[in-house]
Parts: sequence; structure tokens; C-alpha cells
Amino acid sequence: MQKLIFFLITFFYFENLLSQEEYFLTLRNEKVNLRQGPSFDYQVKIFYKKKFLPVLIQDSSNNFRKVRDHENNSGWIHISQLSKKKAAIVINDELIMFNGSTIYSNPIALLKRGRLVKIKKCKKNWCKAVSGNFKGWIKKEGLWGLL
Repeated sequence: MQKLIFFLITFFYFENLLSQEEYFLTLRNEKVNLRQGPSFDYQVKIFYKKKFLPVLIQDSSNNFRKVRDHENNSGWIHISQLSKKKAAIVINDELIMFNGSTIYSNPIALLKRGRLVKIKKCKKNWCKAVSGNFKGWIKKEGLWGLL
């Protein structure tokens, strides 16, 4: 009986930890409201105007998710305004996009801080991305929006 009780306590403890794990989503629309609380009754803090902007999901309450952006603004967004598409923000001053997933391949573009890139797929240290008219590989370490 003690083993069963121990198992149940352990199971619920770890399930609770996993449900609180942070993850990234992106904004679904061009205009998204960041609210002070998890309801339409709360005031709007910020109007986002960038589709696919990555946000870190930190908590949930009914149909709202508590998010944090790359500038450390936090608040609540309705789940209908979020998407599972992958994107990231360049956080280095400059980040080189290459033709292949190695620094020895041809450079394609120089991406500046704050540039939004859509992520197609990722390897260990590299991600295949699209930004404007450029498609190529960039190092993960210079991006915010990926785990």
C-alpha cells in the first residue's frame, strides 16, 4: 500500500512539473493584444503588430496564456491568437546566414538584431530559416524563440 501511495504522489508531482514547462509559440495575426490579466475584461498593455513574433508561454488560465516576449514584456494573450509555427528573433548584433549548416559554406546575408526569421527545421546547432527573400542556415545561439 505504501508503494502505491508513493507512486501516486510521485506521479502527480512530476505531472505538475511537466505541465508548468515553458515553451514557445508565435503570434497568429498582424494585430494581437497583450492584456494585464487572463480575461477580455483586463486592459490591453501592448498592441503587437508583427505576425509570427515568438513568445514564451509561462502559464495558462482557461483560454489565456501568460507570455513573455524577447524584450521581457509579459502579459496574457487569448489562445486563438497564438500559433505553433516556429519563428525566432535575432538577438546578436549581427548574425550571418549561410548556404549550408557550416561556417565554411557561402554566406548569404547578414541579419541584424531584431530581425524576425521563420524556422523551417533545426539540427543540433543550426536552423534552416527564411527571412525576407533569403533562405539559409543560421546558428541557434544567436536566436531567441527556440528551446
